[in-house]
Amino acid sequence: MPSNSPVIAITVGEPAGIGPEISLLAAWALRNEVRPVLLGDAAYLAMLAHDLNKEIRLMGLSQQALRFNGLPGCGRDQITVIDCPLNAHVVAGQLDPRNGRAVLQTLDVAIESVQNKWCDAMVTAPLQKSTINDAGVPFTGHTEYLAEQTKTAQVVMMLACEVSATLPQPLRVALATTHLPLREVADAIQFDPLLNTLQIIHRDLQDKFGIAKPRIFVTGLNPHAGENGYLGREEIEVINPVIQQARSLGMDVRGAFPADTLFQQKYLKDADCVLAMYHDQGLSVLKYASFGLGVNITLGLPLIRTSVDHGTALDLAKLGTGLADAGSMKVAIRMAAEMVKRQALAAVN
Repeated sequence: MPSNSPVIAITVGEPAGIGPEISLLAAWALRNEVRPVLLGDAAYLAMLAHDLNKEIRLMGLSQQALRFNGLPGCGRDQITVIDCPLNAHVVAGQLDPRNGRAVLQTLDVAIESVQNKWCDAMVTAPLQKSTINDAGVPFTGHTEYLAEQTKTAQVVMMLACEVSATLPQPLRVALATTHLPLREVADAIQFDPLLNTLQIIHRDLQDKFGIAKPRIFVTGLNPHAGENGYLGREEIEVINPVIQQARSLGMDVRGAFPADTLFQQKYLKDADCVLAMYHDQGLSVLKYASFGLGVNITLGLPLIRTSVDHGTALDLAKLGTGLADAGSMKVAIRMAAEMVKRQALAAVN
């Protein structure tokens, strides 16, 4: 592992799900490419690692030692675990709200580690929102929590997948709205937030993805992009004026396109990112094309954060270890590392 390898903080997510397993497997598999640092219960991860692969070696580090000395040196055959102790015994597949606050603590320590430059980026395994809420902490998701904790006024959720047998070029889909009930989406499509979203996408595609002149395609909200107002006026009154304003600011933004026809190769080959108006409008297509190999990225943060494209898979975890696929976690770690390198290069230039 080169001495300048990106240091990636990896939160292991809901302990009763597959997050700890895929985090261990991916970290061990990529230890020669990056320096992975796991955040979770050190004792539980050691026990799980022994069941998965007896060659996996972990080195526990207390939060107090981290804050006092920073990260210690670590060879390629040992992975550091920042200990975030759980409050209750883990039963695979069974949620326990007593562990909700400990899961949240892994996020807090990961944010702290990146802000203090102990780590270069953070990658998150899936967590269970209900467990954290049941622990007495209002929580709507990673994206919103990271924005709140870093005091970021607006962030953008984007999923991305790399080239594969079914995708001849990378596919990136960002969202104008994220975790909202469908009946609230239309009211949330407003001029200033939508323009800010396009500016965030444009800037991060340049800084973190190395795309000098990003091309952003925008979907309409309504069927047939409103069909000239017959099927809704959001395109006429908000979306198209925002696109025109973005273009006047020098951004290559096109649309609004009907969402049911935009996701075809003949259109996507000219797009670096598609901005969809709501969660399922954009992510259903991307997950169909790449589920298990996609990456969730939070744009607009003052740090790099990626995640897997799937949930906690409690049912799979309940069946035992050795069944979970760490593919998406590996891609998320690699993508975070590439973003670190591109951002560093951009800062030099």
